[in-house]
Amino acid sequence: MRTVELVCSPGLEVAVRAVWGRLVAAGLPSLARNIHPTNRPHLTLAAVDEFPPGVEHRLAELFDAALPVPVTLDRVVVLDGSAPLVWLVRPTPALTALHTAVWDVLTQADGHRPWHAPGAWVPHLSLALRFRNADLRLARAVAGGQRPTGAFDAARSYDGTDRTVTALTRLG
Repeated sequence: MRTVELVCSPGLEVAVRAVWGRLVAAGLPSLARNIHPTNRPHLTLAAVDEFPPGVEHRLAELFDAALPVPVTLDRVVVLDGSAPLVWLVRPTPALTALHTAVWDVLTQADGHRPWHAPGAWVPHLSLALRFRNADLRLARAVAGGQRPTGAFDAARSYDGTDRTVTALTRLG
C-alpha cells in the first residue's frame, strides 16, 4: 500500500505531539507509543495499492505548487464511535481542492481506499488507534479544547510494504 499524506508545519506538529504525550500521561492509548521513525502527525489524502509510473513526479509538482495550505484543527472525536481517536481538520476550499487534485492524479492507480475518496473523506489527524468511545470525555479534557492552527507544508508517501516514507515535496 502507498499513501499520500500532508505533513504538519513545525508548530502544528508540536501541538499534536503534546496531546499524544498527555494521552500517555493519562493512561490512554496514544500514537506517542509508536516509536517507528516514520510516525509523525499527518493528514492522509489517499491510499492505493501501488503508484503507477510517473505519479510520484506528478504529485510532487502538484504539492510544490499548492503548499503550504493553512489549517485549523477542530473537535477531538472517535471515528465511527469505535476505533481511532482523531483531531478533525476543518476542510477549507484550498484543502478540499488539493484533495480532489490528488485523486485526479491517482485515477489510474489500483486499490483506492474508499474512505479517502472525495465525498467520503473525513480529514483528520490521528491521536490514537483502537480507542474506546467510553474514554472520549477524558481524551477531550486531556486535549484541552484548543483549536490549533498552522499549515500543511510538505507531503510524503508511506510505503506499507517496507515501512518507509518518500518525500513528495522539496521540503519533505
